[in-house]
Amino acid sequence: MSGGSSSNRNECRIYVGNLPPDIRTKDIQDLFYKFGKVTFVDLKNRKGPPFAFVEFEDPRDADDAVRARDGYDYDGYRLRVEFPRGGGGGGGRGGRGGPERFGARTATRGPPARRSEHRVLVTGLPPSGSWQDLKDHMREAGDVCFADTFKDGTGVVEFLRHEDMKYAVKKLDDSRFRSHEGEVSYIRVKEDYGGGGGGGADRYSGDRD
Repeated sequence: MSGGSSSNRNECRIYVGNLPPDIRTKDIQDLFYKFGKVTFVDLKNRKGPPFAFVEFEDPRDADDAVRARDGYDYDGYRLRVEFPRGGGGGGGRGGRGGPERFGARTATRGPPARRSEHRVLVTGLPPSGSWQDLKDHMREAGDVCFADTFKDGTGVVEFLRHEDMKYAVKKLDDSRFRSHEGEVSYIRVKEDYGGGGGGGADRYSGDRD
């Protein structure tokens, strides 16, 4: 039974780097709570640039967090979020074992996140609108590979195909959106023309402007 527990634990754990020097554990929890239940945060900020390990209860939540937060602009710092390589110690399911069990300071590169240039910006989301709600809503237009929402009622959605993105703007702009808590609003959907030239995570640096 315990044979797969260690590998499963590695799949639930993510590395977060390029954090601001004044970051707190609570700030990290606020960054990741919406992706699923966070079971542990290990913030390393005693010497050198701060970084952290975040562990989720469900590996699917960890995967979503990597896709949504890698390259995310946080107070002018572009976050680096990925799966640690090599994992922590083989602690199995025992106790917490303290932060040392993470032992993945050398984290360099996780699995490639599915990203796309075919991106729309969404405004007018209700307070309880989650990224899962937004992703489900946008699936009407085609295959969604990435979705995220922010506290100011805005969101970002990326489609696998250009034509799906165009269709989303045409069909879902000013559409009726319902959150998982039953809140309803009419959202605006527009194509994201900015930031496409930089490629990769640079596209995320202008989200707040």
